[in-house]
Amino acid sequence: MDDLAATSASSSSSSSMSSSSIFTNYPLISALAAFTIAQSIKFFTSWYKERRWDLKQLVGSGGMPSSHSSTVTALAAAIGFQEGFGGPVFATALTLACVVMYDATGVRLHAGRQAEVLNQIVYELPAEHPLAESRPLRELLGHTPPQVIAGCLLGITTAVIGHLITWATS
Repeated sequence: MDDLAATSASSSSSSSMSSSSIFTNYPLISALAAFTIAQSIKFFTSWYKERRWDLKQLVGSGGMPSSHSSTVTALAAAIGFQEGFGGPVFATALTLACVVMYDATGVRLHAGRQAEVLNQIVYELPAEHPLAESRPLRELLGHTPPQVIAGCLLGITTAVIGHLITWATS
């Protein structure tokens, strides 16, 4: 009976430790840091190109680098460093990253290009046409392959730096 109580106490204390460690969750922090860095890069490059601040760049999709790619790649790499690259958790994260990056350069990129064409068609409609006053569709939805590759490299770099910091402080 004492062994059962000890095992139960041990498992409950380890589960309470893991549930209270969201602020030290290295994969989550890596993913959020990669997203924040990617969005910040877009924000500042937008200012550099257009000489105006565009707050939408902090949360918007599209552009260089892909924040979706950097986020999921940082998550997968961090999980690999923490849990090992041969386990099922890393395999799941890597598969998720591949699907997200494929989608960004496929479906979402082409949906954005279709939105450009549709917006041009609506723009050329006569003023009396019922659709002439419709709100334009969002055109920056997906990413070009270089934008996805840049996001992927940013995500890996973020996870490596996080791993080195975690390793140095432990």
